[in-house]
Amino acid sequence: MKPYINRYPECDYKGRTRALNDAMELLQGKWKVLIIAVLCCRGQKRFSELQQEVEGISAKMLTRELQALELNLLVSRTVCSTKPVTVRYEITPYGKTLEKIVFQLMDWGQEHRRHIMASTQPVNS
Repeated sequence: MKPYINRYPECDYKGRTRALNDAMELLQGKWKVLIIAVLCCRGQKRFSELQQEVEGISAKMLTRELQALELNLLVSRTVCSTKPVTVRYEITPYGKTLEKIVFQLMDWGQEHRRHIMASTQPVNS
């Protein structure tokens, strides 16, 4: 094993890892990043539309995740005075700052899938 060499000596390693931990804690779980991705890509959505777009999420879990995202100022909730009352969710300008990261994760995920699929192809002799 090679010794650790700090490639970024100007980097405040402890401060940055704490910040990374904060970000990971905020976005942890199966659903939050998917919800953010839907709202970044598709714009404002009603609750039922979000539930359809985020495949497999229950109404209870979607409610919980939206509340957490709203509490952290990433998503806004607007109650419309319609009959029946409708609620719309959208990414906030602050939440939009995650858009580039989410799209990079999507790109990486596609590339990873291709890489894994290519490496599991049988080799013809």
